[in-house]
Amino acid sequence: MLKIMLTISFAAMISLSLMMLCTIISKKTILDREKMSPFECGFDPKSKARMPFSLQFFLIAVLFLIFDIEIAIILPMIITLKTSNIMYWSSTMTMFIMVLIMGLYYEWKNGMLEWAK
Repeated sequence: MLKIMLTISFAAMISLSLMMLCTIISKKTILDREKMSPFECGFDPKSKARMPFSLQFFLIAVLFLIFDIEIAIILPMIITLKTSNIMYWSSTMTMFIMVLIMGLYYEWKNGMLEWAK
C-alpha cells in the first residue's frame, strides 16, 4: 500500500513540476492574443458571443446532415439487393424515400428553405 501511495505521489509531483515548468518557459504573452484566438469565417472572435445566429443557415446544415445520413443508409441497401427478397427490399426502400420526400415537402411548404422572406 505504501509503494502505491509513493508511486502516485511521485507521479503527481513530476506532472505538477512539468506543468509549472511549461508555464514558466512558455512564450505566451498578451500581444499574441489576436494570433491565438480561434478564427471562424464571418465571425469576429472579440465581439460578444451571444450574437443572433441565422436560423436559415442552421436549417440548411441540418438538411445537409439528414440527406448525408440518407446516402450512408442507402448505399449498403444497394449492396444487399442481390442477397435479399426483392419485394421486401423494394418496399423498404420505397418507405424510406417516401418519408424523406414527405419531410422535404413539409419543410418546403412551411417556408423553411426560403433564404429571404
